[in-house]
Amino acid sequence: MTEEVNLEAQAFSVKKKIKSALLDRDMSQVELSQLIKENAQQVNRAIAGDMTPKSKEIRNKIYRVLNL
Repeated sequence: MTEEVNLEAQAFSVKKKIKSALLDRDMSQVELSQLIKENAQQVNRAIAGDMTPKSKEIRNKIYRVLNL
């Protein structure tokens, strides 16, 4: 149970950082998805904390683009 709570907290922290960076740049998730050439729904899942390999790859692209 503790591990699950920790993972949820980490996912929330990542989501918060990405959303904050988007707000700072006045950028929407759709614009971000176009910039990194990924489907907007996949970007949304990645930001929300999905742990599939594709979501991890997308988060890495997001981190590079947003300098996180």
